[in-house]
Amino acid sequence: MSEPGQRSYRCAIVGTGAIAAAHAQALREHVGRADLVAVVDLDPDRATAFARTWSVPRVSPDLTALLQREAVDLVHLCTPPAHHAPLALQVLAAGASVLVEKPPTMSLAELDALIAAQSRSTGSVATVFQHRFGAAAARLRRMAAAGELGRPLLATCLTQWYRDDAYFAVPWRGRWDTEGGGPTMGHGIHQFDLLLSVLGPWESVTALAVRRARDVQTEDVSMALVTFPDGTVASVVNSVVSPRQTSALRFDYEYATVELDHLYGYTSADWTITATPGHDDVAARWHADPAGPPSGHGRQVAAVLDALDAGRPPPVDLADTRITMEFIAALYASAFTGERVHRGEIGPNHPFAHRMDGTGAPWQAATRR
Repeated sequence: MSEPGQRSYRCAIVGTGAIAAAHAQALREHVGRADLVAVVDLDPDRATAFARTWSVPRVSPDLTALLQREAVDLVHLCTPPAHHAPLALQVLAAGASVLVEKPPTMSLAELDALIAAQSRSTGSVATVFQHRFGAAAARLRRMAAAGELGRPLLATCLTQWYRDDAYFAVPWRGRWDTEGGGPTMGHGIHQFDLLLSVLGPWESVTALAVRRARDVQTEDVSMALVTFPDGTVASVVNSVVSPRQTSALRFDYEYATVELDHLYGYTSADWTITATPGHDDVAARWHADPAGPPSGHGRQVAAVLDALDAGRPPPVDLADTRITMEFIAALYASAFTGERVHRGEIGPNHPFAHRMDGTGAPWQAATRR
């Protein structure tokens, strides 16, 4: 239900694949504030079935038709990655706002084009990084910012998932020109975005990316050593060849270790804290907070609606998103050139600004399609 001072927003979903259901459910959680008025999909049967399932009144064949027929405030982009930037540009040109699934663009250059277009629009763009919005992650950021955990020293970030050959049989997956990258771009991005939201902007990356098991253009494993301006160091692993799947984050501070172990979404119960000897009060303060809601699309949609009500850019805005996307470009640049890459080094004329495979993956010639 909407409350005094809250608007009701007309929303649409573009792309009715699997992730679209999470968006429809998130909007349903905010009935009265968000009204899902239309869906778009190039497959009319799939669009119609989705609209029937979620009680959406209208179906449009494409975004152009939608924007001509409907006055919408917020468009959720759930298409394959290569379509994100072109569709977001259309929405911004119409003066509406965008909530786009990860990865938001195929490259830094595309992201910068969105930043420029947003500056000319009454709309805004936010990226779906729903893991930022669980109660425990907010608690960690709050305690870290207040100095209650002491200095950050070390962090580890693991996204070790399993995707078989059938998964990559979908034509746009595993290709640089349609997916933009491998598990660095499309799988681990949620975990290391959460890492960066806690530790702040990174400073340098030394990385490798390899193709170990899948017959794809992109990597199926990547690893990175990351430094931060305050001296904190972190390791990041992204994989789609790991039979025992996990999504794990660990932060070692002066006064405590804070850990998260989950898979595709967490509750407060998935977090643990281990105090340094003599600092049991830190753990007590952590546990004093109520458990609070889990991560998920519904939490981020609520934050987006709150920001729109207040006339602020919705989270995670393009400036925040750029930190994460630049990290991805730097990881690939380091992996494929063998050089350490610093933040700010990938300028507009850099090859890795325009494609995440930049100068080319070592194995790329053998798998080019």
